[in-house]
Amino acid sequence: MTAPKLMPLAIGLFAVGVLAVVAVFVLFIAGHRDLPVWLNVAATYLPAIGLGLGIIAVVRKSRRKRS
Repeated sequence: MTAPKLMPLAIGLFAVGVLAVVAVFVLFIAGHRDLPVWLNVAATYLPAIGLGLGIIAVVRKSRRKRS
C-alpha cells in the first residue's frame, strides 16, 4: 500500500478509535460499568494502529521525496 493510500486509512482508524475512547468515557460517566469487549478493544487498539500507520506513511513519503 502506498503512502497516499495509507494516510487516509490511518486518519480513519485513528478517528474511529478516538470516537470509541469518547464513547467509553461517556458511557462510564452515564453509569454503565460492563461495556462491550469490542468497544474496549476499539478504544485501546485503533488509535495506536492509526497513529502507527500515519507515522509509517509520513516516513515513506519523506523518503520517496529524497530519492
